Amino acid sequence: MAHLEDWLTLYLTPGLGPTGCRNLIDHFGSPTSVLKASRQTLMKAPGRPSKKACEAIGRQDIRDAAHLELARTAKAGISLLCWDDDNFPNRLLNIPDPPILLYVKGCLSSLCNPGVAIVGSRAASAYGLKMSEDLAKQLARSGLTVISGLALGIDAAAHRGTLAAGGTTIAVLGCGLDVIYPTQNRKLFEMIPKNGAIVSEYPMGTSPDGFRFPARNRIISGLGLGVVVVEATQKSGSLITANLALDQGREVYAVPGRADSIKSTGTHRLLQAGAKLVLDVNDITSELLLSEKPADQATSPNSINPGKDARLDLDNEEKKILDLLEVYPKTVDDVIVGSNLPVEKVNELLLVLELKGLCEVLPGRQYQIKQ
Repeated sequence: MAHLEDWLTLYLTPGLGPTGCRNLIDHFGSPTSVLKASRQTLMKAPGRPSKKACEAIGRQDIRDAAHLELARTAKAGISLLCWDDDNFPNRLLNIPDPPILLYVKGCLSSLCNPGVAIVGSRAASAYGLKMSEDLAKQLARSGLTVISGLALGIDAAAHRGTLAAGGTTIAVLGCGLDVIYPTQNRKLFEMIPKNGAIVSEYPMGTSPDGFRFPARNRIISGLGLGVVVVEATQKSGSLITANLALDQGREVYAVPGRADSIKSTGTHRLLQAGAKLVLDVNDITSELLLSEKPADQATSPNSINPGKDARLDLDNEEKKILDLLEVYPKTVDDVIVGSNLPVEKVNELLLVLELKGLCEVLPGRQYQIKQ
C-alpha cells in the first residue's frame, strides 16, 4: 500500500502533470525514488520540471491527500493500478503515453482480455445505433471484450449490445469514477462493473471537463486490438480516437453510412484513407485472426445482414416492397412512390413483412429492414 501511495503522491503533485510524472519515473526508476530525490537533483532531471513542481514533490499535504484518496477508493470498491501492478494491461504500457494510474471498478482481468473499441457520434441516427448495438452483440459472442466511452449515442449502444449478449464491456470515463456522466447512462454505469469494468485515469471527484475527453480516447484505443468507428462527422472526436489508434499500431475499421449523410462524413473519410470497411462482424474478427462467427449466427435475428431464408416465402409484391426498404428509415410515402402500388396495398404488404420479422416500424410510421 505504501508503494501505491507513492505513485499516487507523485501523480497528485501540482505542476507536474502526466508527462512530468513519466519523465521522472523513467529517469529515477520509481515514484519512491523520485520522492526521495533532492530538489537540486529534481531540477536537473530530463524534462526540466518547474521549480513549483520540484518544491511540491514529496510535500506532506500531498502525501496526506494521497492517503485520503486511497481510503476513498477502497470504500467505493475501486481498485487503483500502477504500471508495475500485474493487473495493469500490457497493451496500455506499450502506447506512447500510458496513463500513470488507472482507477478501476469491476473485473480487473477484463482489462487484459482481447477487445475491440466501438466509438461514434453522440447524436447518432437510428441506423448508427442499430449497427453499433448489433456489432457489439456479435463481437461479444465471438469472445471479444467491447470497449467504449459511455457517451450518449454510439458508445451507449455498444455497451447495451454487449450486455444484452452476455458479454464483457469496458467503459473509459473522462471524469472521476464517482461522477456519473452523462447522467442518462446511470443504469449502464451501474451494470457495467458487473460485466466488465469502468475505468478512468482521473482522481475521484474530477469533473467531466471537455478537454479531458481527447486524452481519455487514447485509453479507449489503447485497451483494444482495434477501433471501429460507427457514424462520425468530419469534426467528430471519434476521428481523434481513430488517429490515436493508428499511432498506437491498432487496426482501424469504419462502418459506411449513406453517401449523403452528414453523420457519416468522418467515417467515409476514414475509408478513403484506408480504414477497413465493416459490413458485419467477420470483417473484424477475420482481420484480427481471433475467431470466426458461429455457423448459426448468419441467420441469427441479431445479425447485421438480414437473413435470406425468410425471403423464400414471399410473393412478388412482398419481395418488391422488401427490396425498397433499407437500414435507413423510409416513410410510407417513400415506399408508395417506389413501388407504384396503391396506398392500401402498400400498408397491407408492410404489415405482412413486419409480422414475418423482415421489417420494423419506427416512430412516425417509418419503416426499415429488420436487423
